[in-house]
Amino acid sequence: MGVTNANKTVNVRRVDCDGSLQVTLALTAAPNIIASPTDIALVLDRSGSMAGTPLTSMKLGAKTFIDILAESTDGAADGQIGSGSRIGVVSFANSARVDAPLSTSVDALKAAVDALTAGGSTNHGDAFQKATDLLDTASGSAKVIVLFTDGNTTTGLPPAPLAQAAKDKGIIIYCIGLVGSDGLDVSTLNQWATPPAATHVSVTPNAEDLEDLFAQLAANLSKPGATEVVIEDVVNADFEIISLSQPTKGTAVQLSPTSLRWKIPSLGVTGSESAQVDFFVRHVGLAAGEKPVNESISYTDKEGNLVLFPDPTVEVSCDVVTYPEACPEPVEFTVEGCQDAVVVDMGEVYLESLGRILQLDVTLKNVCPETRVALAAILTETDEDGMEHQRGMKTMVIPAHSAPVCRDVQVKCIKFVVPDALNTVEGEPLPLCSPRKFTARFLAHNIDTDYRCCESMDTGR
Repeated sequence: MGVTNANKTVNVRRVDCDGSLQVTLALTAAPNIIASPTDIALVLDRSGSMAGTPLTSMKLGAKTFIDILAESTDGAADGQIGSGSRIGVVSFANSARVDAPLSTSVDALKAAVDALTAGGSTNHGDAFQKATDLLDTASGSAKVIVLFTDGNTTTGLPPAPLAQAAKDKGIIIYCIGLVGSDGLDVSTLNQWATPPAATHVSVTPNAEDLEDLFAQLAANLSKPGATEVVIEDVVNADFEIISLSQPTKGTAVQLSPTSLRWKIPSLGVTGSESAQVDFFVRHVGLAAGEKPVNESISYTDKEGNLVLFPDPTVEVSCDVVTYPEACPEPVEFTVEGCQDAVVVDMGEVYLESLGRILQLDVTLKNVCPETRVALAAILTETDEDGMEHQRGMKTMVIPAHSAPVCRDVQVKCIKFVVPDALNTVEGEPLPLCSPRKFTARFLAHNIDTDYRCCESMDTGR
């Protein structure tokens, strides 16, 4: 069967500007369909939301699937599925029906697909039941359900128990999803599919991609597992890889801040087998917006499996950031080759005070555009008796931002220097580096408003 599924997923859909997320690469392979005859139920959604381009694209994909399996199992394009494998067609809307029983005739199967018309609700439960009944034969062939749908269940029995009953009978379930007008709950497809769901579910928002998804699955079902697998993943330049876990099979190494290589000696040679690797990336770009995680991802193996990984995206939210106090100016210098010692004049540095330095950050919520904010930071220290003592107050003006909507503003690096001489109890200094308890309070208010006084009016009296 070759590589039967490949997936790339992220664990969150939104991160902050410097946030991180987990990325998972997953792969499933299985033995050659020629050596392991397989009965396949092609289960197709013909509900009302499929009308038009989705139905046309699905038919193209399903017929491509049939053609590829016919040629790979029979060795020639002679209109027959060979090597003991068979395909049947089940379609569903308000209810499900068997449009073509398990057959080796390419013409009969493609005619059943061409005859489908769209209309009605979506009954996934009956679709699983009819497909399970179709595959419930005495043959020793492997059994597979390939279910395509574009929406959520709207009628009939709950599908999850019926999908589980099929899996309990040894049937492998793959799900192909189109994000259609009825919406699509991908987590539900993950629940229906054979685990790990990450390698048995493929989803696309574009009907034009359906032919490729069907073709990829069919091509890989006909190959003998995968050996000498090499996957190289390069993430978008706005992200960097911060950690890499060892995969469940094979080895993975980080090549650069944005790339890794995963090698698997063999996968799915003697039976269906899955592998995955997890790694974490952090957003390091400056701009907000929806961003793809991938820059590129390549796959090779000895068998020449065709493998396409999805391109997940994540919404990055970058709040406005302001620094009320300037950072010290750096002094750059170079040490020449073979130079054992260097003397650098760093200029002048003035002491602010002796003591501890506290740096406070705060986020101002819902600051509207073109509006300055007056911000006060008040620092106190609490002694052993619970009494608060003033340690400092800073006031500042936060510049207006020009974003099109109200948004949060991060104020960073508000610094207080707290001398140790102030840390006393009953007039006696405490030991150096002893614990100290501080309290910070912030007051904020808009400076610019649209307030105006009422204008006087001459009444003529």
